[in-house]
Amino acid sequence: MQDQEKMQDQVEQAIPPQDSAAAEQPAQAQAQSQAQSGPTLEERLAAAEAKASEMQDAYLRAKADGENIRRRAQEDVAKAHKFAIENFAEALVPVKDSLEMALKLDTPSVESLKEGVEMTLKQLASAFERNRLQEINPVPGEKLDPMKHQAISMVPADQEANTIVTVLQKGYMIADRLLRPALVTVAQ
Repeated sequence: MQDQEKMQDQVEQAIPPQDSAAAEQPAQAQAQSQAQSGPTLEERLAAAEAKASEMQDAYLRAKADGENIRRRAQEDVAKAHKFAIENFAEALVPVKDSLEMALKLDTPSVESLKEGVEMTLKQLASAFERNRLQEINPVPGEKLDPMKHQAISMVPADQEANTIVTVLQKGYMIADRLLRPALVTVAQ
């Protein structure tokens, strides 16, 4: 029995008596520490929702801006395709006018026709130059370039093999793009 009494005394010492004032103190201390430490859970949730709403608005605006830029770029490309030939056409109109004027002459002389054709050819060459249309007119003896020349035949010649002997037809390039290769014969 003595052992039981000792154990009970030990238990009573280990567990303090519960007092209502003592129980309220830790709860008040916890509430005060929460108030001092920062916003409540509801306030934090409201702030996070406001931030999410701002981010969603910013995202939607950025997406709309991207769509507008894409649409404008597509319109610009469509206009560029539609009117790409406009400059070239403007350069060719005077050439056509010159040819029509030559045909209107009642009694053209060979000399006047030749002069008119030369002037028209100069206008055409100027139009080609302004629009970056370049002739490919290789000289005999030049090395064959398969990117610019098309060999029609190989002929025996007194020059190095795979060099141009004669030019049958000039070629043309627009800027750096081949429009038509020059037709040539090459040495065997």
